[in-house]
Amino acid sequence: MKIYTKTGDQGKTSLFSGSRVSKGHLRIHAYGTVDELNSHIGLLRDLSNDDAINLELIHVQDRLFTLGSYLASETEDAKSRLPSMTITDVEVLESAIDLMEQELDPIQSFVLPGGHATVSYCHIARCVCRRAERLVVELAENFTVDDVFIQYLNRLSDYLFVLSRILTKNLKGKETPWKPKKRLV
Repeated sequence: MKIYTKTGDQGKTSLFSGSRVSKGHLRIHAYGTVDELNSHIGLLRDLSNDDAINLELIHVQDRLFTLGSYLASETEDAKSRLPSMTITDVEVLESAIDLMEQELDPIQSFVLPGGHATVSYCHIARCVCRRAERLVVELAENFTVDDVFIQYLNRLSDYLFVLSRILTKNLKGKETPWKPKKRLV
């Protein structure tokens, strides 16, 4: 089987149900951004030497594939063949956040992204996660989307922020608080 099919040469793609939509369709933007996020999580995993973090990230990647599959499915028949995604998936992220926060000093201000290359990649993943969340919210305003997908992406961005702080600590990076400059005028 060849990787190229030429079926998308006219700017259309197939959803899991087989229906064809524009590659510019909101549904394609939403699951394409979830796919982009998954790739950033993969890069972050490749940069991490922490086995526990990497296991969590593999689980996140699995959940993102499932979430993206739902977004690519417009019919109940197509969705019925997918693994489930529930509030338990959100709670797993919350538990991971709670455990990481036990190791961190309380945050006193916003933090500027950076301090170590791996931390910066984590912040990029967080930003892509926020974009994916916005697109899924927009999709939900026009089509039926399970609330758990929005909740998962929202909690995942929180997880990635706390993970960036843990990575900063573990990699002995520098966490730079944001100190707004006073207005000159």
